[in-house]
Amino acid sequence: MKLRRDASFGFLLLLCFCWEVCAIGPEDLERNPAVQRFRTYLRIPTVQPEPDYAQAIEYLTGQAKELGLPTKIFEFVPKKPILLMTWKGSSKEKLQSVILNSHMDVVEVEEDKWKYPPFEAHMDEEGNIYARGSQDMKVVGMMYLEAIRILKAEGWAPVRDIHVLWVPDEEVAGIDGWGKFYSSKEFEELNAAIVLDEGHISYNNTYIVNNGEKAMWWLVIQGTGETGHGSIYFDNSASENMFKSLASINAFRDSQVALVSSGERLPEEVVVVNSVYLKSGSPTPEGYTMNIQPSVVEAGFDVRVPPVEGLGPFLTKRIAEEWAPKSRNMTFYFKVKTETQTGEIPITTADDTNPWWYLLRTAVSKFNATLSPQIANGASDSRYARMGGVNALGITTIQNVPFLIHSHNEVMNGYEFLKGINVTTEIVRLYGSFSGSPQTSRSVL
Repeated sequence: MKLRRDASFGFLLLLCFCWEVCAIGPEDLERNPAVQRFRTYLRIPTVQPEPDYAQAIEYLTGQAKELGLPTKIFEFVPKKPILLMTWKGSSKEKLQSVILNSHMDVVEVEEDKWKYPPFEAHMDEEGNIYARGSQDMKVVGMMYLEAIRILKAEGWAPVRDIHVLWVPDEEVAGIDGWGKFYSSKEFEELNAAIVLDEGHISYNNTYIVNNGEKAMWWLVIQGTGETGHGSIYFDNSASENMFKSLASINAFRDSQVALVSSGERLPEEVVVVNSVYLKSGSPTPEGYTMNIQPSVVEAGFDVRVPPVEGLGPFLTKRIAEEWAPKSRNMTFYFKVKTETQTGEIPITTADDTNPWWYLLRTAVSKFNATLSPQIANGASDSRYARMGGVNALGITTIQNVPFLIHSHNEVMNGYEFLKGINVTTEIVRLYGSFSGSPQTSRSVL
């Protein structure tokens, strides 16, 4: 039986919308369907290093079925599924699509440091939901789905395809997720114009939008030399050579910190170099042998390179000549190195010459908010989209929640979550309604 859209039905529909995205007290949050769907997703332990992707895919596929969204699952690497939901657009002109991206995995937890169990999604009397992934980034993925739920209930439909993408392993560099996906025929067939991804918790009614990010270089330096007794000096030992490298690296690091401290550069404009491990010595059951100088020393560094033209080749040369020179029996390699074939680091234009930026700005302005573009210090899946020549903007439409990404007691407020759904709904509406054919925007600072 087909329902007639008369005035009374419209009023009832409006009441349904209000129930989904509004709440005035803790009891309302407990009964709110959108909040409860979010909490259910948070309880799925997709925690590295052994995320339960199967349970997440089962839950999300069920949500897609409720929404009438066809799904596909890709596995470029066994047990690392990528789930694609598609809302077909009405246009016959083969308009480029919109991708709403989120990753399913979350980082490890130290449960004894948490106020509540991290996969219980406990909600306190103020509506604070404590769970790993509540900020990074299960909240974003669920806001996408709730926005689609609202738009479908309104009877709205997009002119261009909208894809909701759920990917694995972002928290471990995304190599087996977007790293395989962005160069595949499956990605090419989506004909994407824009990828929306995670951003930053915002304050003061200004949404921080990541239009680029520092390149992630996970650098490993190794030194070798003759072994010898711990009581004598001899030249060119592995440890001696590594200490020289560490001195050079720390001097460079200090120069970058000084540029920020003096105000000459913003944090997103300098190279970040942090030592993450140092490995050497001859292990014993009790520790290490104290009277043997090691023949091999290895150190790892998390290096983040801002998208400044020519900086990548400059830094590579410095590593080869100063940090790990062959003359000191040193070698180096990268576990991860983000760059295009030309060595450039692409960013997305963040002004009104890019229609996707304009539409995003227009959407948030309806909530009296503004946008602030930022080059992210951390890495996200957006870099793969940009390396594939596609616009990518990272925004989390959440405000006034303490920034606790990767921290103990990660939390999301239920009321802010519902507000964020409203903003996300307007973004999806404007992106899906846009019938123009923008050129892909890429640039390099």
